[in-house]
Amino acid sequence: MKKNTVAILGAGIVGVSCALELQRRGFEVTLFDRSEPGRETSYGNAGVIARSSLMPFNNPGLWSALPKLLKNTSASFRYDPVFLAKNLHWAVRFLANARSSVFRETTAALDALIRLSTAEHQRLLVEAGAAHRLRTNGWLFLYRSEQAFAGSRLSRETFDRFGLATQVLNAKALSDLEPHLKPLFPRALWIQDTASVDSPGRVVEAYVGLFVSRGGQLRQASIGGLGRSGATGAWQLHEENGAVHEASKVVLALGPWTREFAQKALGISVPMAFERGYHMHYSAARNATLGRPVYDTGGAYVLSPMEQGLRLSTGVQLTQRDAPRNLAQLDLAERSAREAFPLESRLDPEAWLGSRPTLPDSRPIVGECPRHPGLWLAFGHQHIGFSTGPGTARLLGSLMLGEQCEIDPLPFAPGRFL
Repeated sequence: MKKNTVAILGAGIVGVSCALELQRRGFEVTLFDRSEPGRETSYGNAGVIARSSLMPFNNPGLWSALPKLLKNTSASFRYDPVFLAKNLHWAVRFLANARSSVFRETTAALDALIRLSTAEHQRLLVEAGAAHRLRTNGWLFLYRSEQAFAGSRLSRETFDRFGLATQVLNAKALSDLEPHLKPLFPRALWIQDTASVDSPGRVVEAYVGLFVSRGGQLRQASIGGLGRSGATGAWQLHEENGAVHEASKVVLALGPWTREFAQKALGISVPMAFERGYHMHYSAARNATLGRPVYDTGGAYVLSPMEQGLRLSTGVQLTQRDAPRNLAQLDLAERSAREAFPLESRLDPEAWLGSRPTLPDSRPIVGECPRHPGLWLAFGHQHIGFSTGPGTARLLGSLMLGEQCEIDPLPFAPGRFL
């Protein structure tokens, strides 16, 4: 077996980005996924590549919002009490990381990762022939009252601290920028150094096409087991159909499926919860359009112009990864979105549902697994995997080859949890 062979489990934006980066660095890479690339969690996001995503959900402002959130009636956050009780240790650690010192470390780490990812997306989109999907006109945070805008002070101060290009808009300036929004918002924040795409799933497909065109191997298969060969020391991947593959290195990039797989295959306990979210596409009335994604902070949804129509993405539902659907948040979000924009009919036969893998400090794990040489980890990107995937790949490639990293790897080290 060659020493420079890598098997990557998971063909979402993180796994595909890792495949391209390691291929670029001279590895022979095989990419495994049970379904078509980019069809799972990476398919359903809002398509933004946004430095504003450096703000984790568990920021210091969470404490004041907690009494309302715990009522379990808001559009932004719902939870299953049984799931929360079974994952109480995760919840306590998640809340503990909402303190200011961790917040400062997390925002600095995520900003560096997103900036690195943005540059990589721009390069990869050109190389994959998908640059036409990219918009570079930012996105908007919308506020339904002056009080709500004032309550966003922590976010705005954080954006200023990291030098994000933003502009505060009054109602007239907002109407000039997005004339088809209804006059519901007295204030908005235009986050200008944000890019977006018109189909995250198609972007992942384009990246996979680039990977395959350069000699990469893609296998649609479910991996049932993973272990070391006693004879060669290589990693052996066992497909559920009985086929066995060997590689000198393995990358786990299975997103929300990592927790179950790591425990079953290797006995590794991953402190992960699942931020589930829904989306639905809509047509617009009277040829109304949006020029960029908008985040209605009061309505707790993002509305993004997509190839398939206007995509309405919901807030967080904290529950089991495979729990039955609960469309309450989508229905609330749709009601709020219709107040803000002239939506017409739903375009999808059913709502899309995806799970976002979240670790207690809202940072991904990137690096080699302790006590498992040759097993590399790239998961836990919560709801910002599209903004952080290519940067994760650059960081992983540098770590794997023992090179100096472009950003500090310590905030993402596996040893903080494993």
